[in-house]
Amino acid sequence: MNQSPETSHEESPDNPGSLQANLDSRRAKLERIRQRGVDPYPPRFQRTCTADEAIRLFEAAETEEAPENASGISVAGRVVSMRVMGRAAFLDLRDSSGVVQAMLRQNVLGDQYAVLQDLDLGDFLGVDGDMMRTRTGQPTIEARSLTILAKGMRPLPEKWHGLRDVETRYRQRYLDLIANPEVADTFVQRSRIISGIRRFLDGRGFVEVDTPILVPIPAGAHARPFITHHNALDEQLYLRIATELYLKRLIVGGLDKVYEIGRVFRNEGIDQDHNPEFTLLESYEAYADYNSVMEMVESLVSSLAQDVHGSMQVAMGDDVIDFTPPWPRLSLREELQRRSSVDIEDYPDAESLTSKCAELGLQPGPREARGRLIDKMLSVYVEPNLVQPSFLIDYPEDMSPLAKGHPDKAGYVERFEAFAAGMEIANSYTELNDPEVQRARFAAQEHQRDAYDDDEADRTDDDFLTALEYGMPPTGGLGIGIDRLVMLLTGQSTIRDVLLFPQMRSLSREDPGDN
Repeated sequence: MNQSPETSHEESPDNPGSLQANLDSRRAKLERIRQRGVDPYPPRFQRTCTADEAIRLFEAAETEEAPENASGISVAGRVVSMRVMGRAAFLDLRDSSGVVQAMLRQNVLGDQYAVLQDLDLGDFLGVDGDMMRTRTGQPTIEARSLTILAKGMRPLPEKWHGLRDVETRYRQRYLDLIANPEVADTFVQRSRIISGIRRFLDGRGFVEVDTPILVPIPAGAHARPFITHHNALDEQLYLRIATELYLKRLIVGGLDKVYEIGRVFRNEGIDQDHNPEFTLLESYEAYADYNSVMEMVESLVSSLAQDVHGSMQVAMGDDVIDFTPPWPRLSLREELQRRSSVDIEDYPDAESLTSKCAELGLQPGPREARGRLIDKMLSVYVEPNLVQPSFLIDYPEDMSPLAKGHPDKAGYVERFEAFAAGMEIANSYTELNDPEVQRARFAAQEHQRDAYDDDEADRTDDDFLTALEYGMPPTGGLGIGIDRLVMLLTGQSTIRDVLLFPQMRSLSREDPGDN
């Protein structure tokens, strides 16, 4: 054996020559393993406990709570550290629960001990044996037999410093998870958050449903769609940009409380809180309005924070976000006037508001609709200042074609957006259920598309209008961006850190392992 004590048993892949030598070495070891009649990729291994369970069972056995459980166990995992000292060796095996140390002795393993010559960091190994403590007090499984479970043919990222290159971390998430095990915690929390959302809504009597992803009309939001083609039908279809119009069809059909958690797709830019495909929760409740939905959002998000952190206060960068209800309700018009000194009522059309935005240095386009200009003003003056959870309420009608008009504020609708840490996390309406008004709103959106070259304007869905003509009760609707909510609840500053595989620009056709 030629490994010295405490060696990582790995060559750096940063140097191309070193990488090639490492690949050649691993191929040679793979061949030697096969020549000994050993399958380096066996179909199964009977693991009796995880790394964490093995340690906990042993500690319980030491207190005589379960002494029989610490012997005759089997663990398995990736070899992440190897220290060979002549006739003995120590290996660290990592699985999803943690790391357990294995001690290998030549006088115990006999001929099997020679397998160490052909092991590398990154290989998967199964170990059968008994738990014990080393002289330094570390719980360790003393191996009675070894099983190679998978030979790793590429070197792991540099061991001691982890994987830090951001592009590689996102493109090859598997390497990120290997080199930075703490990254997995975010995605475990994400799973728990989504499970918590389902428990919350199920507990309120909602029914989870599935609606189409391939749709003939990409309606229900202001967004540019992705286009595809169905060969058998010979029809152009779109990836959905929202689930709203299908879910409201179900309200028409008599399902009073429905929700869906699923992917939606918008052909838009990529930044710290946008990805062209993202996970969206949408829920619709008959006989509710945007006021009752506000209460539901407060209750849902605060309970998720409590579940994840044991507190409704969550650290986000330099801020501590307090999700404790109630959250303030802020008038969109008043908040925009307070922060920009502009009263949007003084600018009733796109032309006058375009001039004012130019005066403010917002660089409006030559043909932007009034609603889009207001949205731009909000993103500059209001949203960055909404650090603590807040509801911005009562939006102009020309920003909200699917929302019911406000009975006391002409030109406005019953709509709110929820913000925290300067980021939108939820959008809700009292849903428009008058089919004639909805048809006129769709027509206005189509005009906006033509007049302002606005390819993100909403689209007319005639089948949805037909559904409304059968009657839809008063309804409160909600959309929550799951990825942004996870960002808030896990303290991440970019959406890429809560998506296992964020969208990236394609590389040239080369071996991804060489990047």
